[in-house]
Amino acid sequence: MNLSNDKRLWMYATMVKSRYYESCVRDAYMEGKRPVFNMANGPLPGEMHLADGQEPCAVGLAAHLRPEDFVACHHRSHAQAIAKGVDLNRMTAEIFGRRSGLAGGRGGHMHLFDENVWFWTSGIIGQNVGPAVGAALARVLRGEPGIGVAIIGEGGANQGGFHEGLNLAALWKLPFICVIEDNKWAVSVHKSKSTSVPRNDVRAAAYGIPGEYVEGNDPDAIATAFGRAVQRARSGGGPSLLELETVRLQGHFMGDPEGYRPQQEIDGKSDADPIPKYRQRLMQEGVLDARTDEQLIARATREVDEAFAFARAAPEPRPEEALEHLYVA
Repeated sequence: MNLSNDKRLWMYATMVKSRYYESCVRDAYMEGKRPVFNMANGPLPGEMHLADGQEPCAVGLAAHLRPEDFVACHHRSHAQAIAKGVDLNRMTAEIFGRRSGLAGGRGGHMHLFDENVWFWTSGIIGQNVGPAVGAALARVLRGEPGIGVAIIGEGGANQGGFHEGLNLAALWKLPFICVIEDNKWAVSVHKSKSTSVPRNDVRAAAYGIPGEYVEGNDPDAIATAFGRAVQRARSGGGPSLLELETVRLQGHFMGDPEGYRPQQEIDGKSDADPIPKYRQRLMQEGVLDARTDEQLIARATREVDEAFAFARAAPEPRPEEALEHLYVA
């Protein structure tokens, strides 16, 4: 499946935008948390999970997604949200807990939902598979276009919801794709210590569906593999399972000392960064030049800065709003 140069430039620009966005999140998160780290301090209290290094997964998927496609993502979701087209201003306001946020400040960064582009995230590991399968079923029952996509980490593939969802999707031949982002670490537990198989794509055979492992954290390879799965889903061929090799350049959460990680892996983080690699490839192939690169970076910087200015200026929720949107039996 060939990718146009325009699509590849969009993928690169979106990776750059996502990385800058997360650098701004990191700076805002660390306000008030120095010199002694306390996650309760600052304008963004609580845990914060960044997706630095995993941007190729986000753009490789979004290259083939449409607004009507439902995406249920994990808690490390900023890059995926940006690639899917989630409203940047409202997402940033949600992270800051403001009334202008996607959920009025109720969900925070781990529970994002934008109904305009059908993007949803969950902080419960592996439990976004079921809703994505349900969305795929709804599309079929209503005769509507669109597919369901669940994005989980490799640790999430050991949860019961993963297997239950795949079983139903395969049984009913639903337009569903399960994507596993394999950064090798489920919080602080290495994949080799938690999973009985070296690669989760082999588990697809248990459900009679295609499985594929994509190596190298390569945006082009990920987009090509996901394109095949999307084509299968849209044509009535049923679900697919993809596991994407990627890298987590940050700790599990901001402030994570990463004492569990081998020093060699920590030292090699800069070499593993996918953005400089992709930039170099596009330049070598004549797809990207220095002037275009500067323009893309400037545009991404401007859009992100505007989103953070919007969020910081947005009003705080009123105390009485805590009692709104509640279900009472």
